[in-house]
Amino acid sequence: MADPVLDVHRASSITVAIDPVALVVTECITVTSAMRKHARWAHSSIASILGSSNTLRAPPADARASNRDRNGASSKIDLIEDDGTLSSRWGLRGKKGQSMQDNPLMSAFAKLRADLKHCKDIQSFDTPSLLQPFLQVIRSSSTTAPITSLALIAITKMLAYKIVNTQSPNFSYGMQLLASTVTHCRFEGDNTANDEVVFLRILKLMEDMICGPSGDVLGDQSVCEMMECALSICCHLRMSEVLKRSAEISMVTMCQTIFSRLKTLETEFGGQSETLEEKVTQEDMDAAKIDSSTNGEHRPTVMQQGRSSLSLEVPGPNGADRPSMDASSSQLDLSKAPEEDAEDVRPYGLPSIRELFRVLADLLDPHERQKTDVLRVMALRIVNVALEVAGPSIASHPSLASLAKDTLCRNLFQLVRSENIAILHESLRVAGTLLATCRSVLKLQQELFLSYVVACLHPRVPIPDEANIDPSLYQGVPQAPGLAKPLPTPGTGSGRATPVPVRDRQKLGMEGGSRKPDAREAMVESVGGLVRIPSFMVELFVNYDCEIDRSDLCTDMVGLLSRNAFPDSATWSTTNVPPLCLDSLLGYVQWIADRLDDEPKTAGLPDKTKLRQQRERKKVIIRGATKFNESPKGGIAFLASKGIIDDPNDANSVTGFLKGTTRIDKKVLGEFISKRGNEAILDAFLGLFDFRGLRVDEALRQLLNTFRLPGESALIERIVTVFCEKYYDAAQPEEVADKDSVFVLTYAIIMLNTDQYNPNVKAGNRMSQEAFAKNLRGVNAGKDFDPEYLREIYEAIKSAEIVLPEEHDNKHAFEHAWKELLVKTQTIDDLVICDTNIYDADMFAMTWRPIVATLNYVFVSATEDAVFQRVFAGYSQCAQIAARYNISECLDHIIHSLAKISTLATEAPPDTGLNTEVQASGRSIMVSKFAVDFGRDNTAGLATMMLFNIINENEGAIRDGWTHIVRIIVNLFVNSLIPTSFTSISRDLDLPPIPLQSPAQVIERNDKAQEGGLFSTFTNYISNVMNDEPPEPNDQEIEATLRTVGCINDCRFEEILGNVSELPVESLKSLTLSLLAQLPEHESPPTITVKPEMPAPTPLRGNGTKISQTAEAPVYDPAVVYVLELATILALRDEETITALGADVADALQAVIRDADRLHPVALSRTVFYLLALLRASNDHKYIRTPVVLHAISSFRQDLLRACALPILKGIYGCISGPAELKNEMATSPDFWAVMHALQAQPEAAPLVFQIAEAVSDGPNAAITPDNYEATVALLNGFATAASVGARQEQSREQTARRGQPAPQDKKTKKSETVVRGTMALTIVSHLAGRVPALIEQSHLETNEAWRAYWSPVFRCLATQCVNPCREIRQQAFTFLQRCLQSPQLASPDHKEWTNIFSEVLFPLINQLLKPEVHQTDPAGMSDTRVQAAQLLCKIFLHYLVLLSEWEGVLDLWVRILGIMDRLMNSGQNDMLVEAVPESLKNVLLVMSNGGYLIPPSNSNDEQTPQQEEIWTETWTRLERFLPGMMPELFPEASKEPAAMSAVPDNEQSQPNQRLDAESSAEPSEPASAVAEAQAA
Repeated sequence: MADPVLDVHRASSITVAIDPVALVVTECITVTSAMRKHARWAHSSIASILGSSNTLRAPPADARASNRDRNGASSKIDLIEDDGTLSSRWGLRGKKGQSMQDNPLMSAFAKLRADLKHCKDIQSFDTPSLLQPFLQVIRSSSTTAPITSLALIAITKMLAYKIVNTQSPNFSYGMQLLASTVTHCRFEGDNTANDEVVFLRILKLMEDMICGPSGDVLGDQSVCEMMECALSICCHLRMSEVLKRSAEISMVTMCQTIFSRLKTLETEFGGQSETLEEKVTQEDMDAAKIDSSTNGEHRPTVMQQGRSSLSLEVPGPNGADRPSMDASSSQLDLSKAPEEDAEDVRPYGLPSIRELFRVLADLLDPHERQKTDVLRVMALRIVNVALEVAGPSIASHPSLASLAKDTLCRNLFQLVRSENIAILHESLRVAGTLLATCRSVLKLQQELFLSYVVACLHPRVPIPDEANIDPSLYQGVPQAPGLAKPLPTPGTGSGRATPVPVRDRQKLGMEGGSRKPDAREAMVESVGGLVRIPSFMVELFVNYDCEIDRSDLCTDMVGLLSRNAFPDSATWSTTNVPPLCLDSLLGYVQWIADRLDDEPKTAGLPDKTKLRQQRERKKVIIRGATKFNESPKGGIAFLASKGIIDDPNDANSVTGFLKGTTRIDKKVLGEFISKRGNEAILDAFLGLFDFRGLRVDEALRQLLNTFRLPGESALIERIVTVFCEKYYDAAQPEEVADKDSVFVLTYAIIMLNTDQYNPNVKAGNRMSQEAFAKNLRGVNAGKDFDPEYLREIYEAIKSAEIVLPEEHDNKHAFEHAWKELLVKTQTIDDLVICDTNIYDADMFAMTWRPIVATLNYVFVSATEDAVFQRVFAGYSQCAQIAARYNISECLDHIIHSLAKISTLATEAPPDTGLNTEVQASGRSIMVSKFAVDFGRDNTAGLATMMLFNIINENEGAIRDGWTHIVRIIVNLFVNSLIPTSFTSISRDLDLPPIPLQSPAQVIERNDKAQEGGLFSTFTNYISNVMNDEPPEPNDQEIEATLRTVGCINDCRFEEILGNVSELPVESLKSLTLSLLAQLPEHESPPTITVKPEMPAPTPLRGNGTKISQTAEAPVYDPAVVYVLELATILALRDEETITALGADVADALQAVIRDADRLHPVALSRTVFYLLALLRASNDHKYIRTPVVLHAISSFRQDLLRACALPILKGIYGCISGPAELKNEMATSPDFWAVMHALQAQPEAAPLVFQIAEAVSDGPNAAITPDNYEATVALLNGFATAASVGARQEQSREQTARRGQPAPQDKKTKKSETVVRGTMALTIVSHLAGRVPALIEQSHLETNEAWRAYWSPVFRCLATQCVNPCREIRQQAFTFLQRCLQSPQLASPDHKEWTNIFSEVLFPLINQLLKPEVHQTDPAGMSDTRVQAAQLLCKIFLHYLVLLSEWEGVLDLWVRILGIMDRLMNSGQNDMLVEAVPESLKNVLLVMSNGGYLIPPSNSNDEQTPQQEEIWTETWTRLERFLPGMMPELFPEASKEPAAMSAVPDNEQSQPNQRLDAESSAEPSEPASAVAEAQAA
């Protein structure tokens, strides 16, 4: 009959298509039919076929009782024949045809069929009654395997089809019976496949029961029996592998359900594990037992011995008929009502789960030889499933957690050390699952496991050097884990003669040691699984790295993954290990990156600040312990200075630290505490031990676990003496009489320990117990020690050596370590689960170095795209984390590494001497060796793109990394690979783009292919060589350059600059300092030079020729300009940057200017402009002194100053246009005006100079002061003088008109800018003249000094321009001069200085106009100017006539005026003067006459004063010389006067003439000197 394969998970959805009653009857018939085919039941009665309702004879009560007792005691599959009574009762041992009572098994089916005839609803049928016939068949040892299989099939169907379900009557009791029956199944085995089919049916049925609804009603005992049954099948030696694997699969499925019940139980008890534990009594715990022993034998007597074995044996037929057996012995009496016989069974729970967990943990014991590795592998798989299903629940239940902490971890961690690869794989898997689910209660266990894994996997070999990889790129990878301890030194005196060999300790696993490649790969996979847990590494960091007494597991794990990610790790592992480690390492980084934006969780977690303090304290302790191991005194002093030891002179403080740390070398510690002079420390150290209740050897063992006995006997004696006193006082042992006895006994124990474990002593020669006791006779205060006491001591020493933990041999090392671990577990806190990102910053700050080093190495050595992508992601995530958490050191290191890989950040600038510009199709590229080499290096290109991507996202967190970025930017700039201006981030600097060095050659290429062959190529080469030109770049070089250009364009440099311009000040300061660090160092210290009065003479050679001041012209370095301009732009961004960055930038700019003679004019001019721009912006901060800057500029050589004129003037104009305070400060500096005067004559600089002069001298905010007034006027005078060039244009137009040629009408003649500036300069001068009274008042000078300081410069300027060849300038000058001369503030009766306007202004002016050379500058216009001058002289004289009349020098002035008029009349160069002079004089004479100043003599001489008489006489006499008849014409009544005057002696008349001639002859020198002075100014 086919066996339906039923899926447990689909059982609830299966429906029955036929009548359930009919189905049961069919199953009954199927089983009985099979039984009748067997010889034993071939003679059954007709009633068994017809379904007779005859009742079975009930067996005696005692039989039922014994049967029930046996069933309760037995819990295994019993395949052994019974005692034969059942067979004898079932068989018909009479004559053929003579029937005895029908077989009970057949009768049971007949009765069930009869009962079912009246059943209308199978759901109402009693469950035990329904199952009774089938259970009897399963339990009977007389049935064969096929019959038992049919019965199992029938029950399986009933459960699967829900014929028997939770609603059936007595369902719970029926399931209890079924569980007991299945686990006590008996049948006649024949060692064929049929036997294994039965076992498969049993496994299937048990699986359905536990995983189905019936599992909810099974009790703890039933579950334990079923688990024991399944385990017995799994580990039976004679079972086939298929059956064992099937049993394992079923076991796994059942364990999934059983351990899943923990969650259900937690829900029932409100999630309180403690409440659940309290509800379970110890009796219930003890009742649930599973026999886990396997002895491989199953004797008939075992059945009566209870559960003593899990081994099964299926005996085959012996070839003879089986003896008859009592049928009643196999018949289950199920006729009783359940309430009479069955107890109320509570559903299974914690007792059975705990027992199952215990058995599974025990099966992992590596030292149990009866358990094979195959069994352990199976147990590991089951345990793994249990942990996967209910790991957290196991950790939360104390009874289960205790098993996990001790038994499971102890066995599991020893299996990890197995050389069996299957064991290793499974144990690592279980360990990973265990730590993933239960690590909260396995703090120390996890440390032990991970420490071993790290010790095994971390190679202690240096990273091999690669030819193409810079070793600095992978610095930071630890060469050994931090938890590694130095190996013990052989030959040191201690309790044992020699330490354990290294290879044995490595095999043990305490030092890691060498594992096979496959084992290493398995371990790496296990580590990767743990690292993939999001919070795992954070938990390692918080619970271990931040705790003083724990290892730095997080750091060691990262170092382990980093070191094994290097390709060379494949040499001692497998080729899969490096990518596995790299994947885990990048996974760790990714988890941190993914948590960056998570909301921080702090509830119930340690404080970050406290953890930082603990880490710092831990570092100090480690450093102090290292110092102590080198020099105890130095270490203690260091620890005391750091506050670790409160008082170095207090023994208790010192010993408290020494005993509390495990980082002290035990040998050094033993020597230190026993040293002479340290008695107090020794006493305090031993006082820290609690020896109460300990035997003397136990106390000694506890003591010697903390340090090693020194080698000198005196030191040992000192320690033993103090130990005996402390021990005797604390323990008060009854077996020891006094302290001296303890001393002798202790020495005897030490000698016994050495004797027992000295490898040089043969086994036969070792001390026996009797010898040990004999040596101690009569030393216990004259008596013997108790023999039993000595025996216990001897046995303890013999079984376990007294030795330091790190010197234990293989047998006891792990046991000792585990015992210590369990002791510490009692007091240590649980592991803190850290599902948060608050510790990520500190954790990443500790671990980024090996990560970045690994990325660097892999990046340079990688060849596959997938690797590059992962590495790119790793770089990006590391940079993102570093930027978010402000770990600038990490980001800087990433930038440094990528910059080095990119080959762009060369410290020395690349040579651009052979750069060639190639033009084609309207495009231009600069081909350079720098660009070509970069374009040929794919790795460098990828590194550059990665670098700029990182920069583009994280500019604000970069600090020292800017140094490398700046190098790259500068190198790209000088090779024309990035823009030469900063217009995208600043428009404040009004300068053109920075010029680059001219290329060596410019080549134009047509689009057409180059024609010509080898000969043309050779010809071009020869041509280039002969012309001393570099060869033209070939197509490959151009293509490489284009790749470089494309790569740099993809780096989005402009976007980075935009981001940089918005950085916070702290970041900008780092960038600025990096920029300034790129400037070349100056050889000479900064000095301030004073401008000499006279330029130094040029030195001469011996032959008289001049020596050049500079051997060669300075070389233009555009990089310097680029750096300075960018730094200036950053400093000028806003007020905050001006404050923070301005001083540094200003110092750098001034330092550059100091070496002006060595600097190219382009660089110097732009540098000065940057400095002046910064000066304007930083005027409020005063870190730039304006006089110093201006003095530096004025100190430039004149040729250098002229070459730098425009940028310098732009900068000065910006300052003048800035704050008024700065404007005034600059305007008062002599160096400022020196620069203006020096550059005023330069045509291209003149417009800017004039703008500056206009801004300073004119307008409401003019900066004119007494100090700069004269310099201002002189500068404006220079502009007016320069306007003389306009005379040529004027005269040209006049000549054109004189020839009769019409002036062009279509074009309007444009006035010269120089003339315009001249006219504007004169206008400003006139405005300045208006300021003179106020300036005089401010100056508080004397009258004569004030007039010369303020009026004289204006008059000299205007007088000078009155002889300017340009008519427009001349005319405007005359107008302004007249206006100034008529100024109301000019003259005053209080002083006579104003009268100098005649002698110093008007007379010299006319004298200049009378000079022929002056007249020749504009022959047509100078005559008019003379007329204007004569008229101006007369006007001014008349204007001030009233004041002059009171002046004692009026006569001499009038005489000089007449003399000037005489010269004008007689100049003979223009007829206009002949007409103008008389008219002017007539006007003057009439005005003087009307005013009473010129009175003709009358008949009565009383009307004239002597002065009037003298004036009249002089006037008459002199006018008669050059204008005879004018006086008689104007004064007819005085026409007779000349006759009277003729009576005057000749000598008297000649005196005025002589005076006039003398004055006239001296007059030309005065105006000449005045004009010369004005021009010189």
